[in-house]
Amino acid sequence: MEKLKRPVFEKPGKDDFFIKLHREVEEKVLKDESLRTKNIIKSISLLLIYVIFYSCILLFGNNTWLLFLFYMLGGFTMIVLFINAFHDAVHGAVFRKPKYNEWFTYTLELFGSNRWLWTRRHISLHHAYPNVQDWDSDIKQSDLVRIFPASPLLSFHKYQHYYMWLVYPFYTLNWLYIRDFKDFFGQKDNYVKRIATIPQKEIYRLFAAKLFNLFYMLAVPMLVLSQPWQTVLYAWLFMHVTASMLGVIALVSTHVDEDAVFPMTDDQGRLGTTWAEHQMIVTKDFSTGSPLANFLFGGFTHHVAHHLFPGVGHTYYPYITPIIKKYAEEYNLPYTNYPFYVAIRSHFRMLKNRGNVGNIMSAGEI
Repeated sequence: MEKLKRPVFEKPGKDDFFIKLHREVEEKVLKDESLRTKNIIKSISLLLIYVIFYSCILLFGNNTWLLFLFYMLGGFTMIVLFINAFHDAVHGAVFRKPKYNEWFTYTLELFGSNRWLWTRRHISLHHAYPNVQDWDSDIKQSDLVRIFPASPLLSFHKYQHYYMWLVYPFYTLNWLYIRDFKDFFGQKDNYVKRIATIPQKEIYRLFAAKLFNLFYMLAVPMLVLSQPWQTVLYAWLFMHVTASMLGVIALVSTHVDEDAVFPMTDDQGRLGTTWAEHQMIVTKDFSTGSPLANFLFGGFTHHVAHHLFPGVGHTYYPYITPIIKKYAEEYNLPYTNYPFYVAIRSHFRMLKNRGNVGNIMSAGEI
């Protein structure tokens, strides 16, 4: 595995905005335990709803329309449960006791993924170095798509703002059945192996989780229902496509728009900003004023608050964001909040710009 120098942030000064911000958030927001209770109720309820929709597949799935409907609803709930409850639990932000958060992270195994692997990708790489090439695993790219300005420009990238519309609906299938295996067994550009040695037991858990997921989501309905096996398979694929479309809204709206910044390190590995300044520069909010968006996407709508306070549950973020905006204005730091459809449009404009050969000169890349 190639050796890369870890990025280094500047040390905050005495007048650092985050010191004042953190103090005010502690005093005005974090003492409200009712917001933690709200998060616990929401997390457990989402898990129960997922189980209910799965049960409905088995109970009513002999009707083809209901089969597709409950697979779709199960897929939506899977994404919402992942984005809200699992995501917060990984950050230790649902329950007060760490062991309860750890137990809840095993819900990811229900979906066929691996909690150990996802935690290393998200906590140790994405949150540590968001938008930093070769370190941010959450926006790690293949040759299929060009996001980072310093990445090679290939001839077909000029079409990426078209064909990615067809690729994104398969996000969850790629995540569960391609990317997980690449991160466990791949050697080229393997970000996870730069920071951790994968325990042998996690390899067994990876295969066990995927087999268990395929067993209860595919094999059991095929055995229990009178539907042709192909119909169940199509409903399962429909679940992943529709779930991916919901999930991609969160994925593309917070870090990778047309104005996104991708900081580069100098020869000594320094990024030139403090950790908190970096989070402000590379992170965006979307649809923060929408109750529906806040319910569905949790810490992704108020994503700046999440990156500055990752150990705090998403139910606190609507009360933290106004404080962030105040200090962003006072210290002349960037803050962006736009509707999700504007964020998606901006993302595809970014793809168009990154795939344009003319962008090489305009970006100063030789």
